[in-house]
Parts: sequence; C-alpha cells; structure tokens
Amino acid sequence: MYRVMGAPLSMRKSHQNSTSRSLIPLGLGTVFAVILAVGAASSPLLAAAVVLGVTLWMVLRADGSRSARYRAVLEQSPNGTVIADATTFQIVDANPAFMQALGYTAPELRRLALTQIFVDESAGAAGLAAKLQNPDPRVPMPLRQRRKDGALLEIEATGYRLILNRRTTLAFSASDVTLKRKIESQLLEKQQHLDHLAHHDQLTGLPNRLYLAHRLPGAIEDAKRAGTMLAVLFLDLDRFKDINDSRGHETGDKLLKTVAERVRATVRDEDIVVRMGGDEFVVVLQSVERAELINEMAARINEALSAPVIVDGRPLNATVSIGVSLYPRDGSDMGELLRHSDTAMYQAKDRGRNNFQLFSPVMARKLRERVAIEASLRAALERGQLDVHYQPIIDIESNRVMGLEALLRWKHPTHGYILPGRFIDIAEETGLIVPVGEFVLQRVLKDVGFWQRAGASPVPVAVNISAVQLQRSNLRDRILSLTREYEVSPELLLLELTESTMFERRELRGGDSRRDAISQLRDIGVSIAIDDFGTGYSSLGYLKQWPVDFLKIDRSFVRDLVTDMSDLAIVGAIIAIARHLNIKVVAEGIEGWQQLEKLRQLGCGLAQGFLFARPASAAQCLKLLSGLPLSLTDSTAQTGEFEAGPLTATGT
Repeated sequence: MYRVMGAPLSMRKSHQNSTSRSLIPLGLGTVFAVILAVGAASSPLLAAAVVLGVTLWMVLRADGSRSARYRAVLEQSPNGTVIADATTFQIVDANPAFMQALGYTAPELRRLALTQIFVDESAGAAGLAAKLQNPDPRVPMPLRQRRKDGALLEIEATGYRLILNRRTTLAFSASDVTLKRKIESQLLEKQQHLDHLAHHDQLTGLPNRLYLAHRLPGAIEDAKRAGTMLAVLFLDLDRFKDINDSRGHETGDKLLKTVAERVRATVRDEDIVVRMGGDEFVVVLQSVERAELINEMAARINEALSAPVIVDGRPLNATVSIGVSLYPRDGSDMGELLRHSDTAMYQAKDRGRNNFQLFSPVMARKLRERVAIEASLRAALERGQLDVHYQPIIDIESNRVMGLEALLRWKHPTHGYILPGRFIDIAEETGLIVPVGEFVLQRVLKDVGFWQRAGASPVPVAVNISAVQLQRSNLRDRILSLTREYEVSPELLLLELTESTMFERRELRGGDSRRDAISQLRDIGVSIAIDDFGTGYSSLGYLKQWPVDFLKIDRSFVRDLVTDMSDLAIVGAIIAIARHLNIKVVAEGIEGWQQLEKLRQLGCGLAQGFLFARPASAAQCLKLLSGLPLSLTDSTAQTGEFEAGPLTATGT
C-alpha cells in the first residue's frame, strides 16, 4: 500500500478535507510558476529535488487520477523535502528521505519547527530565522541538520515560499553534502600540499625560485610605497663541487641542509631565504632603513658559514661568496636586482672568495665583457679562429731545441689576436675549456706528425692541461687514439699541469683519482710537468709522492733573478731539490743574457723565453727542429710576436 506521512494511500483519499495530516491542493497556475522558477535556479540538482518534493506533491493533491505516479516519484526521491508554516516554522509535512536522514517519524517531525532541525552556527538563531523566512531558490544555503540522536549533518538547502490555499508555507529540499565537504577538504589539503611542493625546495625546506618570483615583485612594491631600501644577496658556496666529487652527493646534501639552517637562523624573521638550486641561495632583506644593516647581515652570513660543518663525524669547511644589489640604487625590478647581485657575487669569487661585494656599474661593464668574450669564444671554436703556436725549450749548455711549448692563439676577425690571459679563465668557468683543450691536443699531435713527415728531428711538445681535462676518465684513451691517428709516439707529449691542479688539498678520494690518472698517462709514455712551480702550494712532500718529470720555474722568480737575492735563493733551492729527485727544471721567461748566465751558474738545464725565440707557427718551427744548435744571434730564429687588440662587449 502506498503511504503518505506514514498513512495508507486509501486512508488519505477518504480524508480529503482533513488539513491536520495533508497539504491543501495547489492551483495549476501556481504550479506552472514554480516550475519556471525551478528552471531558472542556479542549482539544477536541488531545483529538481524541489520540483519532486513540492510541485509534484501539490499536483498529486490537485489531480487524484495521477496521484499514484506522482506520489511514487516524490517518496522515492533521494533528496529530503520538508514543508513548514512560514510564520511559525512549524513543520507540516516531509517525505521519507527527509525523515530517514534525521531518524524521525512523521508525528515526531510535526511537533518540531524548522529552527530545531536546521542549524547555522555562523548566523545565530536570529540570522537563521531570517534566512529561512526569505529563501532565495537560486542560491542553496549551506546549513547543518540536526538528527534525532543529536548528530549534525552538512547539507545544502534550497527553499521556496508557496501559497497553499491562502496559507503561506516554506518548502525546503535538503541535500547531504557531508561526503562532498570531506572530499573538498581533502582536495584543499592536497592542493595546499602540492602548492607547498611547487614553491619549496624538497632538500632544505626553503622556498624555491618560483616562490621568489611570486614574492620579490611584491616586496619591491612595498619598499617603493614605504620609501625604504631592499637588498638582494646572492650566495654561492665556494668549491662546493669539490666536496661533491670527493665526499659524494649524500655528504653534499647534508652540507646544503646545514647551510640553509644557518642562513635562516642568521637573518631576520621578515627576510626571505630562497634556495635557487644547486649551491646557490638568495636572501632578500626587506624594510632596510639604514645601509649599515646590509653590510652587517652579509658579514654575519659569511661568519656563520665559515665555521666548520660536521658531517658524519668529519669537519667540512664551506665558505660562501656573496653579491649584494640594492633597490632602488641597483635596479627597479626583480630581473635587474638578481642579475646585479649575481655579478657582484662573481666579483667576490674573483677577490678570493669568503667575502661579500656590493654591486657597482664597473662590475656591470666587466660582466658585459665576459659575456662578449664567452660568445665570441664559442663562435671562434665553430669558425676555426683558434690556432696553436710553439715556443722552443732550449738546452742552456748546447743551445739545442729540446722541446716545444704549445701556446693557444685566438685570431679574432675584428680585434686581431686575443691573448690567452683574456679568455682562459672564462673558458674554465663556462666549461668551454673542454672543447678548447681538445682542439689544442688534436692540433699539436697533428703538427708533430707533419714535422715528422717533413724530416724534422722530433722533440717533446708541452701542452697545458686543465683540472677538468685531467678529471675526464677518457683522457688517456683519447691521447692513444690521436697518437695512432697521426702516427705519433705518446713519448713526444709532455702534459703541463699547474700546482693547484695537481696538489690543491682535497679529500683523499679526489687526490687518489688525480694521482691514478697521472700514473696512467705516464704508463703510456706521456711525461708530466708542473707549470709555474713556486707560485702555488710547492710542498716538497708532494714531489716525493707524485710522479713528475719536469718542474717549470715561474717567470716571476726569473725576472729579478739578477737583482733580487730572495728570487735567487728560491730558484737555487728549486734547482738543487729537483736535481736530487731526478726531476728536470725549465726556467721560463728568459729575456736577458745575465738571467741566462745566472741560471747556468745555478745548474739549470733548460730554459725558454724571448731571448731564444718568440712563439711561431707550426710551419715556422720546421727550421727550429733541424737538430742543430740554435744561433742566438740569428735574428731569423726570433719570429715576430703579435700585439693583441681589445675585445669589447660589442665584439663578435
């Protein structure tokens, strides 16, 4: 039997005039108006529920012939529907879904008012009554619904005011949104988590460059409105790559976390600390009212990071170079401030590291020059503008050419020859030293093959090797490949490494790796020389431990050899030590006869310099490789050297 409010349908038909248990029939015109209003509602789902829960119910009462169909639709609707008096809020009727959701029977519900069922904690009793009194059918109301057992359900209620037989009533359709709210809360939490992941560094927990891009423009605007300064500090750890290479990336990560903690603890709460990536950090000092604060903060960061960091029970020294740019002096937007602080940071690197430098326009000009040189050097590699010249190494006693040193030359199409001192450091910083070194090595072995085919007496050729090239595991294999290609013996190759490349203090693993690489090169017949000896670490213990064939005394000691007793003593000591260790010595930069004579007296065997010959092309060197003594009075042997032109930011 079909039931309405708990009574059989037949019973309801026999009591058509009983208003105590049923609704008064609704006019057809009113029904049509309600349907139009529902169609315009902003929530189609809730509007449909109201159509089922109110309109069709009223139609059922107005047209008995269709009552069974409409009543079935209403009672099977998943949305709860309730009817109440518009003045007293007394509940008149409700469908089964509404009763089931709250756990009440029909008689129990009719003893209650809407204000006892619906709860709005944000509005209070008076506010809730006002909302219920004047519902907007286009806007669902977020409410809570109190069950019989006291539990509260999250719902959305859509209401209408209806005139039923001259009686004003309120009809509400309620949708349980508890699950929806839970899902929304979980989505919000997930979104917040994803937002944090997107804007924070996973290793250190610091904000990342995306966060900085979002916050820094606003901080600049705040400084502009307040009339205060803002400082951008660009931090770069010194020699962090060496730590990664020697101790491993796990140790490097632990160091970065400690660095992040120390920087964050050093600055103020209102300042922004960002990890840009790798070993680079940015600190934004906000609301700077006095310039002295910037210097103080940068100095404090330097001091905080200078203290050793204990990682896995072993101390690590990790200093930092800092570049500083100021708003509004050094830039008006984020891009300018970051570029200029980065430029100042490189100036701090050039000045010995572990310090901070304020940006200046002079730095900007130098940066533009460095960028121009880097771009031009890349173009030079592609367009074949690089060349190799050779300067002979002479036996002091016989004046015979005992070797050649390969010297890189760059002939710029506009500015002429560019000296290596102008671009080698830039090549090392940018990684271009690898293709440049490969070019020199290949050209030298090709020229040696050319000299041999031309009938010249072969002599070893010295080639400068950077630390990056030495660390490459395929250097030995590459040399073997090139010597086979040009039919040259590896014994005609002499690799020159600076003291810092060979001996600079590193962790044990890095030192062993370099020693093994050098030993492998000597095993195939390649000789090893320490270039510029005396200007670096010069530890006698290293000479005992490392396999070395030649020492090259730096020209700075040879220049004043005749007049400076300290230089004379240093050079004499180097020569004496090398003789006892069976290491050959080459003195660089010989330009005068008195220097040559003094070296002969000290027992130096080999020398090179303008006194003997200037650097020459491969073709010009043929006459130097006859095997005959070099005539120092023969002007034809002293080939002309060039003058290098300037390379500016406009050079290509």
